[in-house]
Amino acid sequence: MVARVLSRRRGREIVHDANELHIPAGRPIVLELESGDVIHSLWVPRLSGKLDMIPGRRNLMRIQADEPGVFGGQCAEYCGGPHALMGFRVIAHRPAQFEQLMRFRMARQSPDPAPAAPSAGEALFESAGCSACHRVAGTAANGLAGPDLTHVGSRRSLGAGILPNNRGTIMGWIANSQAIKPNNRMPAYANLTAQQLTDLAAYLETLQ
Repeated sequence: MVARVLSRRRGREIVHDANELHIPAGRPIVLELESGDVIHSLWVPRLSGKLDMIPGRRNLMRIQADEPGVFGGQCAEYCGGPHALMGFRVIAHRPAQFEQLMRFRMARQSPDPAPAAPSAGEALFESAGCSACHRVAGTAANGLAGPDLTHVGSRRSLGAGILPNNRGTIMGWIANSQAIKPNNRMPAYANLTAQQLTDLAAYLETLQ
């Protein structure tokens, strides 16, 4: 649930993200809810009631944060093994700050006309097969099986809200996410060396 988040602004511009939803405070927001697998239920207790996410159907939910802040959310429908560890955050910004954030993220998603040579971590991201499952806007990585990593470096948490986002937790998640959150879709990469894990984490931290 909440693997992919598309933030739409005026003109239908889209910012891709995952497990975090950024909204302007003081404005009503309509969420379009879909599921690609089983029935989930989106619940942000301080902003809304619960609404199901049903495969093959799109439901609409209206939320509004009256003041800036961070609001915890949770899947409220049992959906499989990692259900209890399936959370997310809604971050409400002052309107001017929200517009600034969206402009920054749209710019970061645009392909670089003259890309620099890839770092060790970026090259490993491609060669290890990460790009087959994850999308990074502005690059050749366009996988849809896992969460969008376009802005992963700026997220507050990993693993749908269960870990703080820092280099150590990124490395641990890549090495063996199953030990942290059993039955998630990410395979363990026990074959990677400590240096390779460091290089991958350093690259992901640059994705703001």
